[in-house]
Amino acid sequence: MATLPKRIIKETERLIADAVPGINARPHEENLRYFDVDITGPEQSPFEGGVFKLELFLPEEYPMSPPRVRFLTKIYHPNIDKLGRICLDILKDKWSPALQIRTVLLSIQALLSAPNPDDPLANDVAQHWKDNEPEAIAKAREWTQTYAERIVPPQE
Repeated sequence: MATLPKRIIKETERLIADAVPGINARPHEENLRYFDVDITGPEQSPFEGGVFKLELFLPEEYPMSPPRVRFLTKIYHPNIDKLGRICLDILKDKWSPALQIRTVLLSIQALLSAPNPDDPLANDVAQHWKDNEPEAIAKAREWTQTYAERIVPPQE
């Protein structure tokens, strides 16, 4: 395997040394461009209490093109489809080489706090969110309980 660009090495080192609360990203030993990511559902969101698994891949063109990221954990969210693809502007047309892996992961974490049914990827979920938000939030909580790993509170 070719050596990694310095930027990817630096970003990876920073992710590990200066971890973001609620986000854990680890590169694979056999492919350092491929990351396993865990994002904790933000407090006071329908995803609170769950840990969501994602995969992140840095293409050869990175940082000139965005990383590819998708949810592996099933989630009921208007901006994430059933294949785990994420509707987030910085992963598409608003990408800039000035952004980093941590920026992307923080943006995904923020998206969990503030679903946007007006820019959906899962149209049925977005429609549910618009028609009956309390019911959609209840369903998102139910899916979090069913599919996301639980955070085990520390023992006193």
